[in-house]
Amino acid sequence: MSKCVRVGILKAGCIGTLPLLEFLLDERADRIDLDVRVVGSGAKIGLEQCREIANVMIQQKPDLTIFIGPAQAAPGPSEARGMLAKAGMPSIVISDGPAKKIAKEMAELDLGYIIVDADSMIGARREFLDPTEMALYNSDVIRLLATTGALSFVAKEVDRVIEAIKRGEKPELPRVFVDREKALGAAGFANPYARAKAAAAYEIASEVSKINSEACFKIEDWEVYVRLVATGHEMMRTAAKMSEEAREMEKTRDSVLREPHFKDGTLGKKTALIEKPKKSR
Repeated sequence: MSKCVRVGILKAGCIGTLPLLEFLLDERADRIDLDVRVVGSGAKIGLEQCREIANVMIQQKPDLTIFIGPAQAAPGPSEARGMLAKAGMPSIVISDGPAKKIAKEMAELDLGYIIVDADSMIGARREFLDPTEMALYNSDVIRLLATTGALSFVAKEVDRVIEAIKRGEKPELPRVFVDREKALGAAGFANPYARAKAAAAYEIASEVSKINSEACFKIEDWEVYVRLVATGHEMMRTAAKMSEEAREMEKTRDSVLREPHFKDGTLGKKTALIEKPKKSR
């Protein structure tokens, strides 16, 4: 019987890829090759919070650790990454676009990384962002990342590492930027018009971080930055709707790619709705 891999997930703050990460790996909660534990810092990503969750995870000694969250260059996440690297645990950092600036540093610490371009930061200005707006924005980001294939790409990269650990091998950790082409490749669009629409959606979503970053960190006039964060959120809403339209186009051809996990962790594959998935490896 193959090894049951213990995966520890550290969550600090929130990005679109974060809320459902553990469920991407075991969508039906029936994998027998995988055991996942999740530790989170909540909304705050200060030194105290990040140090605490890293300590908890290190004590559990998982076979693979995934550290996910925004602002990876901030002191808290930087401390947590350093602790994981010092502990010698195979670790993958999942984050948004700004983490590209520290990609070299993460590689030097022997950490893997998956950086998702379209997982754009939220418009965090008090005059604009309330609990309702926060929830709506994140639901738009999740929908966008799911329908364009970005979440599928992330799950497959983690699955690849899990498979290596199951075989008793030292895993080759991913070091990758999830751009438009990588995401769409994982989505498996059969309709070229649907793929083009999803590509447009991914590009719009990737630009949102520039708008929201300017509004949150560069503009001091509150009326100007409120209009900008509203612009960013409208862009993400539009991108999510476009990506959903692309998936609906695939449905009309009965060509939606579905890749469910089997109990042993093997991925299945099917495109017709009325069809049994076949193991793809």
